[in-house]
Amino acid sequence: MEESTRGDRLTQLGNTVPLPGNPDEALLETFPNPHPDVDYVIRLTSSEFTTLCPITGQPDFATIIVDYVPGAHIMESKSFKLFLGSFRNHGTFHEDCTVYIHKRLQRTLQPKYIRVVALWNPRGGVPIDVTIQSGSLPSFCSPLPLGATTYRAGRE
Repeated sequence: MEESTRGDRLTQLGNTVPLPGNPDEALLETFPNPHPDVDYVIRLTSSEFTTLCPITGQPDFATIIVDYVPGAHIMESKSFKLFLGSFRNHGTFHEDCTVYIHKRLQRTLQPKYIRVVALWNPRGGVPIDVTIQSGSLPSFCSPLPLGATTYRAGRE
């Protein structure tokens, strides 16, 4: 049951909310873009994303990077964190997982442009990196380069 809310009905922010049991149960919430007349890029990054291999049940780890140019709405970050956390005990292949995240965010946000990048940690010596994007990047917008995530604490 995919859900989303828009506007002033934020139900998770400021409240104790259990982690959804799976991604389909996760509620994505948004709020109005305070500057819909300006095109700008928002980046959401999760360096500790976890899901399970659907065959072996072994954990898979990734860095998820979402760059988007908002339309009328912006993603509320707590609901985004809970959404990503809902994959923790969910079995899915890397490619399916990345495309699913993109589809949910695209449907919820209806952004002018969105790119989801999943940089999966190697398993069996083979890293699998998946990128999916949709919409049109406005001419005056530039997403941060993917290497820009390395400035975060604890990373080289």
